[in-house]
Amino acid sequence: MFIHEQYLEQENRREKNRFWLTVGLAAILVGIVVALVMLLVRANSNYQESLASQAKSLEVITEIRALDASISRAEAALGRFAVGLENEDGLIFDQQWRRGRAYLNEIQRDLRDNPQQLTRVEELRRELDKREKFLFDVALSANYNQTLAAISKYHAAGLDDSLLRIDRLINQIIVAERRELRTRSTHTEADRASLNRAMWMFSLIGAAIAVVAIAAVFSLIRANGERRIAKMEQWAESERASELEEAVYSRTLELAEANSALRKEMQERETAEERLRQSQKMEAVGQLTGGIAHDFNNMLAVVIGGLELAQRWLTKDPAKAERQLDNAMDGVNRAADLTRRLLAFARAEPARPQHTDVDSCIAAFAPLMERTIGEGIALTLDLQAMGAHVVLDRHQFENALLNMAVNGRDAMQGSGVLTIRTVLDQQENAASLAIQIIDNGCGMSEDVLQRIFDPFFTTKPSGQGTGLGMSQVFAFCRQTGGEVRVESSVGEGTSIAMILPLAQNMANEDGLDDDAQKASATQVRASPTQFKLLLVEDDTRVLAATLASLQELGHFVVPCSDPMDAEAMVERDGPFDLIITDMLMPGMTGAELANRVQQRWPHQRILFVTGYAGDASGFETVDRDHVLRKPFTLAELDQAVRSHLAHFAA
Repeated sequence: MFIHEQYLEQENRREKNRFWLTVGLAAILVGIVVALVMLLVRANSNYQESLASQAKSLEVITEIRALDASISRAEAALGRFAVGLENEDGLIFDQQWRRGRAYLNEIQRDLRDNPQQLTRVEELRRELDKREKFLFDVALSANYNQTLAAISKYHAAGLDDSLLRIDRLINQIIVAERRELRTRSTHTEADRASLNRAMWMFSLIGAAIAVVAIAAVFSLIRANGERRIAKMEQWAESERASELEEAVYSRTLELAEANSALRKEMQERETAEERLRQSQKMEAVGQLTGGIAHDFNNMLAVVIGGLELAQRWLTKDPAKAERQLDNAMDGVNRAADLTRRLLAFARAEPARPQHTDVDSCIAAFAPLMERTIGEGIALTLDLQAMGAHVVLDRHQFENALLNMAVNGRDAMQGSGVLTIRTVLDQQENAASLAIQIIDNGCGMSEDVLQRIFDPFFTTKPSGQGTGLGMSQVFAFCRQTGGEVRVESSVGEGTSIAMILPLAQNMANEDGLDDDAQKASATQVRASPTQFKLLLVEDDTRVLAATLASLQELGHFVVPCSDPMDAEAMVERDGPFDLIITDMLMPGMTGAELANRVQQRWPHQRILFVTGYAGDASGFETVDRDHVLRKPFTLAELDQAVRSHLAHFAA
């Protein structure tokens, strides 16, 4: 096999060498033939030009002699006309003289490329013009039968020097043209010799080409024989290649089918994982339901009881009524806060990194965690970093806490103590905060510890976990600029610590701490500036309550219960300093209303009000920083209106 391949390789090299040699020889021969053809064409062209110039000289000599003869015949006819007064002789004179003029024009045209001859022709024309005046004067006298005058003038014309000058110029032109004819004849002979040499060389090269062609034919016959052999081998190789191609195609189909099956399996796996995530989330929501219902009932009991007692004591004892109203407001605020936390947990609230007091956040989120992990788990808070702030996404942080709490609950099998501890980490970085979640469950082995952060890795039975909880915790810590530390022993429990960097500025993004914000949220300006407002709300009770609140704040308010009428009201009663509109309304949403209004009045300012942040999630034009959440207090409404107008004024 190896010797056969070497032979084929040598034959291929020889075939290539012969091919390129043939191409080279053909190129050389073609170049020689082209050069000879060009030389032959040039020699023939020169010879033809020489013959043409020679014929031109002969033609000029013939024409000048014809001119001389025409002039002579014209003067002879004029003499007969002067003596005999025959009109026929006068016509002959006129014809011959005009013919001579025609010959002169042809001579001038043929000699236009010879300046010296052309000068002589011009001088001859002038002499003929002078001679013509004498001769036509004689013809005029003869035409009027003035024989003596015609004969006298004809005799005088015969003695004029112009006749001699005409003869002299004709002779000069003939002599010069004969000299030119001799020169051109010499060139013609030289061009004929060049043409003969070119034809001889062309014949010689033709013979050489014939010899080469014969040799090429023999070489072609030999090459055809070798080509037939190579073609037979090529057919054999083609058959082997076809078999290989079929095998490759078959294997490719198998791989494509396997790839398709793998993609389908991946899609099914992703679908199953999504279902598992949803199942886990629904499980957590189900566990929250009981506790949340209990808390809401308690809050509603406070609100209902406080309002009833306030109604009873409003006229009898206003101080007691005010205390009951304060208790009802506190219950309402607690219910609103619980609702916001539920929306954040359901990811309906938009989440952003912000300065967060970690201990306060954990303490506020603890009731939801207690409802999630169940009554069999005792939740203990050991918060030692009060006032320490971290820049983080509060929802992601609470979600991470909940994931670790659920893992701890499962490790303790529904019974045990779960501890959440916060301490400033002084060992490696004094600017870090450690949030530890400690359980006394079954613990983890080394193999499990090495894979704890792998996505979709879980030790729970099938259908009870997605394996994404700890990977989400790891991703949250990395995104926040921190890390995760895990300590566990089999049978001794697990400690998971999130090490997060402390914020450089402990104040919140608005420059106020939480207490200052709460204080500002409960105050209304003593001397409010009056604004002209348009209030759009489809719920009549909410419309009436909000209208009363805005009028209490000192604003001039135009109510609108149908968003379809809002645009006409802006055109009729506007302009307005601010339009306050609900987000979800029948017939037209708040975002759609804003788009229509701002198309006609681009600088119109709009404040959105909603009880659910998901209302604005489908509209890119809604700025979530300018959305007032329901329920709201009088102070929060006043702050939202003034901060919104101040934002646009800046």
